[in-house]
Amino acid sequence: MAIAVLLCMHIGPVQLPEFPLLLAPMEDVSDPPFRMVCKAMGADLMYTEFISSEGLIRDAIKSKKKLDIYEYERPIGIQIFGGDEEAMALSAKIVEAVQPDLLDINFGCPVKKVVCKGAGAGVLKDVDLMIKLTRAVVKSTHLPVTVKTRLGWDDHSINIMEVALRLQEAGIKALTIHGRTRMQMYKGEARWEPIALVKQHPEIEIPIFGNGDIDSAEKAEAYKNRFGVSGLMIGRAAIGYPWIFKEIKHYLKTGVQLPPPSVQERVSVCKLHLTKSVEWKGEKLGILEMRNHYAPYFKGLPEVKPFRNQLVTLQSYRDLLDVLETIQQHYTMV
Repeated sequence: MAIAVLLCMHIGPVQLPEFPLLLAPMEDVSDPPFRMVCKAMGADLMYTEFISSEGLIRDAIKSKKKLDIYEYERPIGIQIFGGDEEAMALSAKIVEAVQPDLLDINFGCPVKKVVCKGAGAGVLKDVDLMIKLTRAVVKSTHLPVTVKTRLGWDDHSINIMEVALRLQEAGIKALTIHGRTRMQMYKGEARWEPIALVKQHPEIEIPIFGNGDIDSAEKAEAYKNRFGVSGLMIGRAAIGYPWIFKEIKHYLKTGVQLPPPSVQERVSVCKLHLTKSVEWKGEKLGILEMRNHYAPYFKGLPEVKPFRNQLVTLQSYRDLLDVLETIQQHYTMV
C-alpha cells in the first residue's frame, strides 16, 4: 500500500507546510487578538508587531506588551528593529526568554520615525550596517533568525540580490522580500521579478517569501506559479478579512474559489476579534484599536455605512455587541 508523503519546509527546527502562508508583522494590527482570528483561518506562520530594541532595553511598557505570545499561535515569530548592534543583541536575548519559535529583524519598515533612527528600511542605505546588526542578533540567540526587507532604498539603488546573499552568509534562516522600495512606501504596484531572481539564484539556499499586493486566491496561485517563491506573506489584505488564508489554501488545493463569508460568519469573527481585543488591551484601548477593522469586515454590504459609523464612534463594548447583533439580524432579513 502506498504511503502518502507529507512535504514540508523547515526554518531551522520550525516545520511548515510545503508552501506556507505567513501573516505579516503590521504595527497596531498584528496583535494577539488579530493573530487569533488569522490562525483560525489558516495562517501557517505569524509574526508580532515590530518591537523597538531600545524600548525593550528601557523596559518600555508598550514594547514589553508586544512580547505576549500564546501556545495556540505556534509557530510564532517576534520581530524587532533598531540601528545599534549592542541594543539589537541585548533585545534578542530578551526576546529569547519569551521562547518564540523565531526571531525576525525588520529591515523594511518605511515609516519616517523608524527610518530616521537608522532602522527599518533606513538600513537599506548601509548594507554593511545591516549585516553587522544581523550578525549581532544571530550570535546572541539560539533562535532561528529571519529578516523582512524591501527591494532597496529607491529605484536607483535596488540592491536586494546583494542583501539576500550577504544576509544568508550572516546566518539568517529565511528572508521575506516586500516588492517595493522604501521610497514607494505602499504606493504603486509591488514588483515581484526581483524577488523571483533572488529565489532562482544558485547560491540561495534559504526560503524566500514574497510579500506585496496578494489580495485574492487567484493572485496567490498566479504569483506562486510565476515567481516560484517559497511561500507568501500577506499583510493588508488580511485586515478585516482573515478568510483570505482559508480561501488561498482551498484554491491552491482544488482550483475552486470558496464562496465569500456570510454576514453571520463576518459578525461572528468580528465579535471574537472585538472581545479578545478588549480582554487583552482593556475596554477603552481595545475598542479604539478595533476601529480600523470594521470597514473591511463588512465591505460590500449594501447601505452598511450607518452601522459602520456606529461601530467607529461608540465607546461601550456592550453597545458595540448590540450593533453587531443588529447587523446580523438586518442582513439576514434582507
